[in-house]
Amino acid sequence: MIPRIELASLLDDLSVFPAVALLGARQAGKTTLAMEVQKLRDALYLDLESERDRAKLAEPELYLSEHLDRLVILDEIHRVPQLFPVLRGLIDQRRRAGRNAGLFLLLGSQSPELLRQTGESLAGRIAYRELTPFWVLEVPKGQDDRLWVRGGFPESFLAESSARSLRWRQDFIRTYLERDIRQFDVRLMPETLRRLWVMLAYLQGSMVNVAQLARNVDVDVKTINRYLDLLTDLFLLRRLQPWHVNIGKRLTKAPKLYIRDSGLSHALLGIEDREALLSHPVVGPSWEGFVIENLLTAAGANYQSYYYRTASGAEIDLVLVPPDQRLWAVEIKRSLTPKPERGFYIACEDLKPAQRFVVYPGDERFPLGHDTEAISLRELAGLLRGG
Repeated sequence: MIPRIELASLLDDLSVFPAVALLGARQAGKTTLAMEVQKLRDALYLDLESERDRAKLAEPELYLSEHLDRLVILDEIHRVPQLFPVLRGLIDQRRRAGRNAGLFLLLGSQSPELLRQTGESLAGRIAYRELTPFWVLEVPKGQDDRLWVRGGFPESFLAESSARSLRWRQDFIRTYLERDIRQFDVRLMPETLRRLWVMLAYLQGSMVNVAQLARNVDVDVKTINRYLDLLTDLFLLRRLQPWHVNIGKRLTKAPKLYIRDSGLSHALLGIEDREALLSHPVVGPSWEGFVIENLLTAAGANYQSYYYRTASGAEIDLVLVPPDQRLWAVEIKRSLTPKPERGFYIACEDLKPAQRFVVYPGDERFPLGHDTEAISLRELAGLLRGG
């Protein structure tokens, strides 16, 4: 068992809000974390994928009202969206009785945006928190490369061998394509989505021309955008938006696309272990995506994230905007002797960030000149996390 950092934050949310939604990709560890909460809070757990548990909710208001003295955990809440109005009534009932927090923990595999569409009745009564797969500050030191190659899904990361890890990820992808994703879009064509998913793995970190992507997959642009939206909403794809503040220069406007879990990206490309990855053309973009995903997990929801690129080639891989608006500029280099390109320094002159870092695969932190430091992923993640 690897302790999850989000446990403390989740318990804190439950002490403040009547309902908390814990969201994230399937198999990321939401149910396991909820079981930890259940032990600490003596909670009632219902799996809404189970016919037996769904049958208990044939009269949901009647059943749940009998358990309002406990925390109720509802797993896979997106499968029963008609529960949201019932939850609102029960929350308001308990508020009038003086209990204002810790009534419901909702687990789901949809993004906050989609869940809000069905849960608008809980506005002002619910907090949203995302649980990612394992990330760099959760795994033991010395396991960063294993995390990069296998990704952070617990079953994949903890597998007994590289071959078993790869097999688990391939089965995960197959299950998503053949069953899970169709719950959210019945019009989806699994083989088309597979081709798109593999193409995105090859294009990791690229500014993708959606029209060209549609031609390559042999569907129309509207369909491609629908598929990209779905992968994003299910926490499988990240769109990193370009810096948009007007600084008087021509800026790139297309988002960069990243498959969020590096292990899934490698499974789509048939990459089994570190040696195979190091000899593959995608090694650089894969490392970049891995670093960005871990840094954004560390930064949390309080940071805004962008990349910066001008028509003349000035570029920053990741621009982080903290609450105080003092920018962090992050360049990513998979080299033990990292040297930022001239375009990075030009971009820093444009944006004038308060912090400038180059993330590299070493452990030592040292200056590179021009107010820029080389730093490990683990140390920078710690700085962003606040410790």
